[in-house]
Formats: sequence, structure tokens, C-alpha cells
Amino acid sequence: MKHPLAERFDGASEILAEIDSRIPDTRDYLAETRATVDAYHPKRLQLEVTEIIDETATTKTFRLASLERGQLPPFLAGQYVNVFFDGTSRPYAISSSPSRLDHYDLTVRRVPAGRISNLLIDTVEVGQVLTTTGPMGTFHHNPIFHGDDVVFLAGGSGVAPAMSMIREIAERGLDRTFHLVYGSRDAADVIFRDELDTLAAQHPGIDVDHVIAEPDAEWIGATGFLTAETIGSLTGALDNRMVYVCGPQALYPYALAQLTELGQPRKRIRFEANGAPNDPTAQPHWPAGVDPSDEVTVTVGSVSFRTPRNRPLLDALEDNNLRPEAACRSGECSLCRVRVVKGQVHTAEEAKLRLSDTQFDYTHSCVAYPISDVELDL
Repeated sequence: MKHPLAERFDGASEILAEIDSRIPDTRDYLAETRATVDAYHPKRLQLEVTEIIDETATTKTFRLASLERGQLPPFLAGQYVNVFFDGTSRPYAISSSPSRLDHYDLTVRRVPAGRISNLLIDTVEVGQVLTTTGPMGTFHHNPIFHGDDVVFLAGGSGVAPAMSMIREIAERGLDRTFHLVYGSRDAADVIFRDELDTLAAQHPGIDVDHVIAEPDAEWIGATGFLTAETIGSLTGALDNRMVYVCGPQALYPYALAQLTELGQPRKRIRFEANGAPNDPTAQPHWPAGVDPSDEVTVTVGSVSFRTPRNRPLLDALEDNNLRPEAACRSGECSLCRVRVVKGQVHTAEEAKLRLSDTQFDYTHSCVAYPISDVELDL
């Protein structure tokens, strides 16, 4: 369509004639763009378990490949996929290197009373097809902001994203210094121990120190917990190096206290955020006099059900076959946002709410707890 002002410009008639002479472009740019987005950022993947690796007595790695055995969407070392299983979902960090896209490795550790981790370890077999999201998450290295000299504190299966980062450094020959301080309960429970020690011996920029809480008589390395003293003795002065922390939820406030004691500024500490939230009733802003075990009524459209106050809204919704989109389950990604039409919810400290969420009554259902009877809009 010719603009009404076009003819006021010198040479407009020749330009318009040239445009009119062009062969019409019939390509569907919207479809091409959609196909590109879906290839790199798919909402769902169907992945086949091609191998199950016994890492320790409590941990297995599930190697997943596309059904067509083609390349999987790229990811950044430290990111995760959300695995849908048994009517719910859980996020698991990819432990394989992003330089190898023929598979994703998900390293899963058995958790006492853990619903999905135990089901995966006990029931999944080679050849089984699992549904996941595409890779996501912000817990990855950014050389502009994080620098090329980093420290990683890991506990238990929190070593999975560190393993991905270390494998990438080794395979791509990255000019990066990476010091892993890895806490485990005992020496037999150290995930990837042989590979970690081998990579550290072969690559000068990679350092790995194991810290064992319950050592046997043969252990000669560091012992106890990841205290400020232990961290400082292993890493030396942090000097504002970026510090990553990943492990069980209890590690996070503890590690923050230890790193603060060492003088590390909060802005130079990064915590992985995927997994179950902390006990909401232990947080200081839990309403006084509110019994967390009492049940309230949750209403979504024509569906109503009862649930305890201390059960996350997302879990309660899934219990009743209502499944909002979800991923991190720890308050960060915001995919599980719901609007509270009526009633009161307790929003846990982990929730990374947008500035507009409070104004328009939105909350992250994975870390929101119904204090009164509530009505939700999904």
C-alpha cells in the first residue's frame, strides 16, 4: 500500500515502480518464525530413556534422547528441564555438557519421602518415554557479569549443574577458572567423584575439593560442613569472585551466612532456584495464630476442594486435576502465576513476584499457601 506522502519525495515514482515490479514474496514468515522458536524453545519434548547410569547407591543418571535421535534444543550449562510424571512435575538440572546435544543427562538423587525422585529411580526403565519442557532457568554462567573466575558450592545432587559447567569447560577448552567445593554426607555418596577428580587433574583451570560430613577412617580430605573456615581454607580469599550455590534448600541460608562471614557481597552470590520451597510456617511473616494444618476451601471456576493451609496451591491444584503451567516450583520462573479473586494467601519468601503482581492480586502458586477460603482464576 502506497503511503500518501510518498510522492512528495524526489525519485518516488521510480522507487514505487521498482517495488511494483518485484516478484511477490509469498513466504509465510510467521510460520517460519514459529518453527524456529519451537525448535529452540519448545514447550514440550518427548524424550526416550536410552541409558540409566548408577552413580551412587542413592543416585541415578537418566540419559534422554529425542525419539528421532536428532539434536536436542541447545541449553546453557546450569539450566534444567521440567519432567512431567505421575500427574505432577519436577525440575532437574541437566548434568551433561551443552556441547553434546544428542542427549540430556538428568541426575536424580533419592529424597526421603520424595514423590517424583523415588518414582523415577524405582520405576523408570530404558526405552521409556518421558515428557519434559525445553531447557530453561537463569542459573548459568554469564561471562560479562560473572567473570571468568568462579566458585561453586554444591551439596548432594546440587553438583549436577556444576558437572555440566565443568564438562563444558573441559570439552570446549574454555579460558575459565572454576573451583568446586562439594559437600557430601559420606565418601560413598559423592556423585561423579572419579570423573570430577580426573577432570581436575587434567585441566589446570578446574579445582575440585570434596568435603565429607561423616568421614570414615580412610578419608584424608576436608570434613564437616561448608563453614566459612572450610570454604576460606579451600578457595582462599574470594575477592568478589562469583559464587554459585546449589543443593538442598537448607544449604541456602546456611551458605549465605557463611559467605557473608567471609565478606562476600550478596550480589556476588547466585542461588539455584528449582525445587521445593522451605517450610512456610517457619518464615517470620507467617500469620500469627493461623494453624497451618487446618483445611480451607479452594475454588476454581465450578471446582471446589479442601486443602491444608500449609500445602502449596500448585500441589493442591494438581491433586484435583487442575494443572497450571509450572517449571521451577520454587517461586522464580512465574509460569504458575494465578490470580487470587477472593481470600487471602501467604506468599513465601522465595516468590520472585513482579511489581504488578501485588497490584493485580497475582501470586506464584508453587509458593503460595491459602490462609482463608480462596477463589482463584487460572
